[in-house]
Amino acid sequence: MTRKRITVFGSSCFSEDDPRYSDVVRLGKALANAGWDALIGGHQGMMAAFSDGMRKGGGHIRGVTLECFPTPPGNHLSEEIRARDFFHRMQTLIEETDAYLVLHGGLGTLAELAMSWDLLAIRILEPRPLILFGDAWPAIIDVLQKHLTFSVEDAFSFIHSCNSPEDVIDRLSSRQ
Repeated sequence: MTRKRITVFGSSCFSEDDPRYSDVVRLGKALANAGWDALIGGHQGMMAAFSDGMRKGGGHIRGVTLECFPTPPGNHLSEEIRARDFFHRMQTLIEETDAYLVLHGGLGTLAELAMSWDLLAIRILEPRPLILFGDAWPAIIDVLQKHLTFSVEDAFSFIHSCNSPEDVIDRLSSRQ
């Protein structure tokens, strides 16, 4: 049986001291144990935490990294694809997956969320889960819902917030 692949978006600016880091390691391990592999955009911060957990759970992590940034030694990637620019990196991350998982992040993570979400909402992509992990996302989504204009009425039906690995696995299981 082929394992499903989840694309993971998240900040590269988190250290192992941040309490969210260990939560994301646990999440990665739980998803690997549930039969998922990962497609990830880098090897630091939240992405390193998720990859560490995924590897501990026996999952495969394909990193789609940028040629302009060196790959650090000791990263947790199983394999690496070097993209020449952000646009090719983003295209691979968005198209070659069965689901999306958005972790804690900044503007880059927000851009990745926005592009994936919009392509799902306007039905350029086949339906697939788009999961926001962590307690920061509901407030952000509330602001977006109040202040942005969306081209489709059901745009918010494509996103789901989860706060535990169990919630994420349940959400993914209900969509298979």
